[in-house]
Amino acid sequence: MKAINHILVFMTLPFLFSACREQAVPAADEITVACYYFPNYHTGDPRVEAHKGKGWMEWELVKEARPRFEGHQQPKVPAWGYEDEADPKAMAKKIDAAANHGIDVFLFDWYHFNDGPYLNRGLDEGFLKARNTKQLKFALMWANHDWVELHPATRGIPQELLYRGTVTPEVYDEICDHVIRDYFTQPNYWLIDGKAYFSIYDIQKFVESFGSLEATRAAMNRMREKAVRAGLKGVHWNVVAWGNPILPVEVPPDNYAELIEKLGFDSATSYVWIHHSWPAEEKTDYNKTRDEYLAFWDEAKAEYPVPYYPNITMGWDSSPRTNQNEDWKPEYGYPYSGVLYNNTPENFKRGMEVIKQKLLADPDGPRIVNINCWNEWTEGSYLEPDEIHGMQYLEAVKEVFGNH
Repeated sequence: MKAINHILVFMTLPFLFSACREQAVPAADEITVACYYFPNYHTGDPRVEAHKGKGWMEWELVKEARPRFEGHQQPKVPAWGYEDEADPKAMAKKIDAAANHGIDVFLFDWYHFNDGPYLNRGLDEGFLKARNTKQLKFALMWANHDWVELHPATRGIPQELLYRGTVTPEVYDEICDHVIRDYFTQPNYWLIDGKAYFSIYDIQKFVESFGSLEATRAAMNRMREKAVRAGLKGVHWNVVAWGNPILPVEVPPDNYAELIEKLGFDSATSYVWIHHSWPAEEKTDYNKTRDEYLAFWDEAKAEYPVPYYPNITMGWDSSPRTNQNEDWKPEYGYPYSGVLYNNTPENFKRGMEVIKQKLLADPDGPRIVNINCWNEWTEGSYLEPDEIHGMQYLEAVKEVFGNH
């Protein structure tokens, strides 16, 4: 009899696990706010140290940045100092600030190549081991693009390809087991309708890994099936859509709607406004870029066969990733691209208000938005406090989205 009871308990564990993880149904006007997190601000990554030396973090580029034209505000100086995000105490400060200012989810830029992970200590040792990790949900955006040397880049010198974004089907299956075991089943992993949110940055590299659309769809379904066996309702597959390439290795597809439908994605989103409104001039007005992005959003809603989650971008200035001793012109291309100006906390707040209004005006639309970015310091898009604006950008998020 005891053996039978043990079997019954074992058989009901997935159901009990799923029930415990189930999220409450949000109110009609409740918007989930996710925020991208770029994890290159910690020491001890073997790949980084192999190329940059022991102790290097991207903070070094932040420190070395200088003004490139009259009125250009560089360097950016973090109010919290140049902290190591793999330190749980440092990460706890970030979690508190995010959770207390209307942010629900950290969307970690997550890297895994054929020979293993990259830039994972911020998540694995910082976020997940922080005393308050459960205050904030988290999810993964697999940044599966080719990684080239851009720290810094020098015009005229070909950027070295360090790691390819494609993986073998065998490594992909290992990745499935890894993310389900170590992330998806964490109590604070972000679920949509009981399914673990998992986003793909480069849809073409993803397909290239398997060789065909049919094989790619089958691979996605394998992860869904494994997630169900682990007690979830499956995987919520999200794709990052972008038009303008930013990284020099990016080649955007011209048939996102078709790829989304054939591969069976559940939703689409964007990473940054610059993917849809390129700053070709030395200085481009933030509000102009916002309006061009809003036009893209309308197109995406009409064309994509799945819900589209809009993006809010805080700013753009990738000049810290350029060689500071060389000439700088936006026509040189990324990371020499133009800069967004007038991205004041007030204009950032107004952009969030416009996007919130558009979301709520669609009674059948999604109630999810993402922000770029928590800490893209070397691309000029960050919510973390600096010495000029302090917490004003985070306060703006709280004022618009913090009442839920």
